[in-house]
Amino acid sequence: MSSLTGRIFGDYLIFESVGRGGMATVYRARDRRTNQDVAIKFISPALSENEQFIRRFRREVKVVARLDHPNIVPVLDYGEQDGYAYQVMPFLNVGSLSDRLDKGPISLEVGGRLLDQVATALAYAHQHGVIHRDVKPSNILLDPEGNALLADFGMARRVEATESLTGSAVIGTPAYMAPEQVQGGPVDARCDQYALGVILFQLATGSLPYAAKTPMGYLLKHVNEPFPAASQRNPQVPLTIEHVILKATAKDPRERFESVSDMNRTLQASLAYIQDPISNEE
Repeated sequence: MSSLTGRIFGDYLIFESVGRGGMATVYRARDRRTNQDVAIKFISPALSENEQFIRRFRREVKVVARLDHPNIVPVLDYGEQDGYAYQVMPFLNVGSLSDRLDKGPISLEVGGRLLDQVATALAYAHQHGVIHRDVKPSNILLDPEGNALLADFGMARRVEATESLTGSAVIGTPAYMAPEQVQGGPVDARCDQYALGVILFQLATGSLPYAAKTPMGYLLKHVNEPFPAASQRNPQVPLTIEHVILKATAKDPRERFESVSDMNRTLQASLAYIQDPISNEE
């Protein structure tokens, strides 16, 4: 994608690129109506010219734009111009959970609070018929107060595609993908629960459940290898937390929690017991 710096799209003057992926580029821009900075994600022209993609984009971004939750990064606007499809979000000059994990371990107390916020955001989205499909630490932003903001609903789930084991296009990041996603089958809200379970494992152990040299290597392991017990990586992980992880990441989605809310309730109850075991026994 050639640089869009200095161009005007709709009401927005484009400044510098602040992030780039294989199929999308994010720019800082200025909303000329409000004089406020925003972030604009531009889909590559190749995808923007794909009529099937554009139909999905138009349909899904309208739904996502209606999501209104304190832990979801909102979509402010969207449009198409000069062969580009784009969506507009607040410009948040903040880091992500991925950035935070790079600095060192996070306590279960802090991690549990962040996952509580993410799970609440996901439950809200699921109630409105929206599945994220690409929940991962880099999509969990952290504001200056340490609150979690779930980003990249809607369009992002259509552009970070990889090939499934069956050869069909699937949406997600291989290290966090549920087996049913990997196999290219129908998915529902339980794939987001699986990804949240992988993140909980990562918070509890400091590592991903599987190691692989290629995206396909991750996909194969999520389908074929038993999910490891967190206590084998970190003996200090409480068995109650390990139970939450293993149930959320069951290979068969029917064996997972009924919903992300159910998973979160069990997780928060486990954390409360760990932090105050004596009072819980009285």
